[in-house]
Amino acid sequence: MLSDYHIHSDFSGDCKVPMSEMIEKAIQLNLKRLCFTDHHDIDFPHPSINFVLDIPSYINEFHHLKDKYSNQIELLIGIELGMQPHLHNTLSTIVNNNDFDFVLASNHLAKGLDVYEKIYFENHSQYLGYLKYFEDILGNVKSYTDYDVYSHLDYVIRYGDFKNKVLAYNDFKDILDEILSTIIKNGKGIEVNTSGYNYKLDNPHPSRKILTHYKKLGGEIITLGSDAHSPHNLIEHFDLAKELLKSIGFKYHCTYVQRTPEFHKL
Repeated sequence: MLSDYHIHSDFSGDCKVPMSEMIEKAIQLNLKRLCFTDHHDIDFPHPSINFVLDIPSYINEFHHLKDKYSNQIELLIGIELGMQPHLHNTLSTIVNNNDFDFVLASNHLAKGLDVYEKIYFENHSQYLGYLKYFEDILGNVKSYTDYDVYSHLDYVIRYGDFKNKVLAYNDFKDILDEILSTIIKNGKGIEVNTSGYNYKLDNPHPSRKILTHYKKLGGEIITLGSDAHSPHNLIEHFDLAKELLKSIGFKYHCTYVQRTPEFHKL
C-alpha cells in the first residue's frame, strides 16, 4: 500500500501548493492513497504566518477533488493539530464535529515558544530546550486522546546551532519512555516522518533509538509521512524509512480510513 499520510497544501500557512498539484504528482508516483493533513495551529506565535486552518473551505475543496480523481487515487482527509495545553477542549470539539479520516497531533512549540526561532535556544541549553519540548508532549498525551498518531516526536532536534544534534536517548529515557508508554496505553500510534533526512540528521523523526524503544515497549501503530510541502517531497526517503523499520523488527505500517488503522506489510 504505497501511501503518504502527512502532506500539506496551500491551506497550510507555510505551503503555497494547491491540493490538485499534490494529487497529480501522487498519481504520477502510482500512490494508492494520499492523506492531506494541513496545519491547524491556533495561537501560534508567528507574526507573519497564519496557521489557523479554514476548515469548511478545506473540506469543501477536498471533496471536490476527491470526486474529480476518484478513478485514479484514493484521497483521504486529515488534519495536523498544533498541540498546546490550553487548547485541548477546543481541538476536541473540532475533531468531533468534522469527519476526518486521520488526526495527527504535533508539537511545534515548547511552553508557548516556537522552537524554530533562534531565540528559543539562545535562552535554553540544548538539554533544557529538548526537555521542555518533551515535557509539553508528555502533558499532551496524558490529557488529550482525540488524535490517532503523534507526529515527528523529536522535531525539536532540527533546530539550535549545535554541532551534535543526535538525541542521546538515555539523557531523556524516563520522560521518553513515559511518552511512548502513554501513547501505546491509549491505543494511539506514532509517525515515521521522513523529512528528518532532509535536515542532515541521518534519521527520520523520530530517530532509530526512539523507534526501537517504542517497539520494545509494545508499540505497533506506525504511519509513514513525508511532511511534504512540495510535490517533489512526496514519499521522499520512504525506502530508507521502511528498511529502518524492518531492521528494528517492525513488520507492518498503518494507514487510516475513518479514524481506523489498517495494517500493511512493510
